[in-house]
Amino acid sequence: MNPDVEADIKDLSATLGSIEAVMDLDTLRAQVADLEEQAALPDLWNDQEKAQKLTSELSHKQGELRRITNLRGRLEDLGIMYELAEAEDDADSIADADGERAKLREEIASLEVRTLLSGEYDERNALITVRAEAGGIDAADFAEMLLRMYSRWAERHGYGVDVFDTSYAEEAGIKSATFRITAPYAYGTLSVEQGTHRLVRISPFDNQGRRQTSFAGVEVVPVVEQTDHVEIDEKDLRVDVYRSSGPGGQGVNTTDSAVRLTHIPTGIVVSCQNERSQLQNKATAMAVLQAKLLERQRQEDKDKMDALKDSGSSWGNQMRSYVLHPYQMVKDLRTEHEVGNPGAVLDGEIDDFLEAGIRWRKQQQTS
Repeated sequence: MNPDVEADIKDLSATLGSIEAVMDLDTLRAQVADLEEQAALPDLWNDQEKAQKLTSELSHKQGELRRITNLRGRLEDLGIMYELAEAEDDADSIADADGERAKLREEIASLEVRTLLSGEYDERNALITVRAEAGGIDAADFAEMLLRMYSRWAERHGYGVDVFDTSYAEEAGIKSATFRITAPYAYGTLSVEQGTHRLVRISPFDNQGRRQTSFAGVEVVPVVEQTDHVEIDEKDLRVDVYRSSGPGGQGVNTTDSAVRLTHIPTGIVVSCQNERSQLQNKATAMAVLQAKLLERQRQEDKDKMDALKDSGSSWGNQMRSYVLHPYQMVKDLRTEHEVGNPGAVLDGEIDDFLEAGIRWRKQQQTS
């Protein structure tokens, strides 16, 4: 076998071995066996919420185990592919083996990023809020572009997206939107998106065709679970009900079923209008409020720790630029990762940015 190819395969095997050690395959197999045993119990679905959580966790862990064992098997087969191809001096077979090696390198690198997600809430689903900031109608349009970008990213991976509330701007775009992405490690993965995003383009809303810079903010928090202790005193809440509306102020509901909650001590306001009843909307809005309060507490604790460490750095402000004119580029201002195809990025191709952000964050935490 070519010495360079052999060395590359050994390097991939060593990286995969480190991943296997971090993921602790023996423990993972034991967890899968235990969950399969629980899933087989005849009274499982007596408690539907518990059953759904258990089966979702089982599916996730089975997928993780299958993914890593599949990579190990393919890596072992790769050496045989090269040996056979070189023995037969078959250029096409060598090219196939090269292609498989490139795929394995990409997939192992992606799995390695997953091992960097070890935060307290990283495994959870993500609750994301996108808001238009400076830039008027262009900012509202940009906020809607980001909403679509994250939705398309989730769709590409087969993840669930639930939009809880959308506040439409008068002319075009949105003032804000709050939505949940349901996926393994959604919070840990998407939390690197938090901050201010910047768009530079020729404004489609300017009849003089001038270049416009606009901004949109992205907030990412973990979804609250039953084990979290987030106490909310009813006296600290103001509850407003109103009629749901669509783009341009068009009514989409004939009853006052939408609910807005204001947490008076913190000033946090959340709303929900996607459910059929006022009661359902209030329950969903309460879950969103709890998630935001939990993240606020977590951030306050982090700020205290940072102050003790004398760490004044902050990466959560302006973090990415999307330039559509006079040239085409998307660049992350923290990691320096950039691509020359904004259209693909805005269509949901953000995995490389996510991976670069996760690696960068890990470096910041250990430096």
